[in-house]
Amino acid sequence: MGKIIAIANQKGGVGKTTTAVNLSACLGAQNKKALLIDIDPQGNSSSGLGVDTRRVKLSTYDCLIDGASMKNAAIKTDFKNLWICPSNINLAGAELELAAKEKREYCLKEAISEIKDDYDFIIIDCPPSLGLITLNSFTAADSVLVPIQCEYYALEGLSQLTNTIKIIKRSLNPDIAIEGVLLTMFDSRTNLSIQVVDEVKKYFGKKVYKTVIPRSVRLAESPSFGQPIIEYDPRSKGAEGYINLTKEVIKNNK
Repeated sequence: MGKIIAIANQKGGVGKTTTAVNLSACLGAQNKKALLIDIDPQGNSSSGLGVDTRRVKLSTYDCLIDGASMKNAAIKTDFKNLWICPSNINLAGAELELAAKEKREYCLKEAISEIKDDYDFIIIDCPPSLGLITLNSFTAADSVLVPIQCEYYALEGLSQLTNTIKIIKRSLNPDIAIEGVLLTMFDSRTNLSIQVVDEVKKYFGKKVYKTVIPRSVRLAESPSFGQPIIEYDPRSKGAEGYINLTKEVIKNNK
């Protein structure tokens, strides 16, 4: 049975999609069969893996709203052992459509149920909000990986995120847990980055990954080429960071 990990933070610009794309690709490179579910209406995970979101026949929207088979929606990417269920602009209206559905928090869980045994890892790239789409992701997931950028407002809103996870655990998904907390955009030259690392470790303790993702121009460039960092620049610090994170995730799930 595949491990389902939602990557979430209601703050934008924290490296959430970068983490979803690169963790998924690195899992594939480590001989783990991986599926990335892009459930963000912006579709950045999809384009970051070279998928033209305007041309997809079936998307996450069709699986959530119309009950389409995720097995049919999943596309094999150009990268080793990696599939994606793409998003497109149709997903932008899904919050309203979900609100009218019965068992509206379970639509994604039902869509995933037929394919979860086909993969070693299923990664869900959530939108930067705590709306119904993210709640669907939390209900479907075994755990949540939280990226936090090493900047001034890093801890802002995290209590809301952790409270939401507690509510989901109590009412919709008793098995959900925090998979880990990933520090991103770290700049060793600044005292602020070092202070944020210390604060996050005080707040989350052993849940914080040893791997820290550095601020990197190459990481920022790679999505525009439709490639994960291990393909775009395998010798970069960003690639090294995500390879090390992936090894931690695999080790923690043995």
